[in-house]
Amino acid sequence: MPTESHTKAAEHHENAAKSHRTAATHHSKGEHAKGQEESTKAQSHSKTARDHSETAHSKSQSHK
Repeated sequence: MPTESHTKAAEHHENAAKSHRTAATHHSKGEHAKGQEESTKAQSHSKTARDHSETAHSKSQSHK
């Protein structure tokens, strides 16, 4: 069902945004190792979100 894929994509986009904000906070405090760790998490969430978005799009197209 496309709705589930859209929901999963949205959750991962939100998690990526949170990780990006956390990374920015760490970097601004000079905590670069922690910032890098959060940046890596953000990138992972972004990639997973993209995968779910592509799945949702494909499923939506097949239901037309």
